[in-house]
Parts: sequence; structure tokens; C-alpha cells
Amino acid sequence: MDAGFFYSYHLGWTRMDARTLLGDLEAEGLRPTHPVTGRTVLVSLDSGSLGARSPVTREQLLSIAGLQRLREVGFRLWTDGGLDLLVRIRQARSGVVAVEFSVGELPEPEREHAVSAIRRTVGRASVLCIGFVVDRSGATAATDWDGVVIEGDAHLHSWPDTVAVRDETAARHPQLAVMDGVEMSPWKVYGNEVLGV
Repeated sequence: MDAGFFYSYHLGWTRMDARTLLGDLEAEGLRPTHPVTGRTVLVSLDSGSLGARSPVTREQLLSIAGLQRLREVGFRLWTDGGLDLLVRIRQARSGVVAVEFSVGELPEPEREHAVSAIRRTVGRASVLCIGFVVDRSGATAATDWDGVVIEGDAHLHSWPDTVAVRDETAARHPQLAVMDGVEMSPWKVYGNEVLGV
């Protein structure tokens, strides 16, 4: 996921969180079913079979996306216009689950719709959303975002559009601690697109 992205981080992720997230995204026009075939597919993220697809039912996707048996799962979301974006849900560090949306390949209007829809849904999907990162161009893809959002210690070499972390994480991060962020409970939000989130 090197292109533009939206990453969110959650504690206590369950099948119910996956169900809530998927339902909210569907209400926003981002659906796991292909608009023509009506199929839902898992996308392999393994290097040996990268991109291979496996059809699943919606219930199977919800079960798998809860990560009770797997460490990560990939699938596609489709826009009303027939464009798609890759989603990866994975076990990160310290019991945190990262939900990663690759938005960089979408044309600008669809990308902005997707970013807004994802932003509206991530906090509802898990009341324990500890933070998120938005980088529409993917310029900060090499940054250790797990280290920034979860542990509050990874260095930022460049800035994304937006990064949101809990107050206690901001206070211990050497760069964020000396910056003024905008309070948007339960996060402190930084970046050049703060008011757009």
C-alpha cells in the first residue's frame, strides 16, 4: 500500500467492529460487493500469491475481518462508479489492529469521497479507535506509522495530510509534544488538512 492511504488503529477489535465498519462504509457508498458481478472477494497479500482473489460471502468476510483466526485480511471496496480500493485489516503491535485503505489510485473526486466516508466511519467502528493517518499522495508511506500512533516514538521525516493520536501518545512523541494540535475528542489532530477531517 505505497500509494495514498488512510490508516486507522483500534484496540479490542472484534467481528462486531468489522460488521459496524463494513455497514457504515456501505451506507457511505463503499461496498465489498462488485457492482456488476455482486461478488465479494478476498485479496491475497502474501508475496507468493499477491493479488490472488478468493470469492467469499458477506458473512465469511465479516467473520474473517474480525481477525479471530488470521493475522491479516485483504479485500476490495467498490464505489458506486465501479472504481475500487484495497483494504487490509491486520494485527499491528501491542494488541492493536490497523485498518488500511489504499486511496491513492482513485481519481480525486472519488478519493475525496472515500477519505471523507472513511473518516466518518472509523470512530464509529470501534469506540477504541486510538488514532488515524491520512496521506493522499503516499509521500509518508515509509514512516513507521504503527510506531507513531501506537507507541508514540517513531520519527516523522515528513508530514501526512493529517495524523490523529490520543493525548497521552502526543505528549510522549518527541515531535508532536512540541506542536499545537487541534483537540477532536478523543484525539489530538495535526497536519495541513486538520479542518478537513
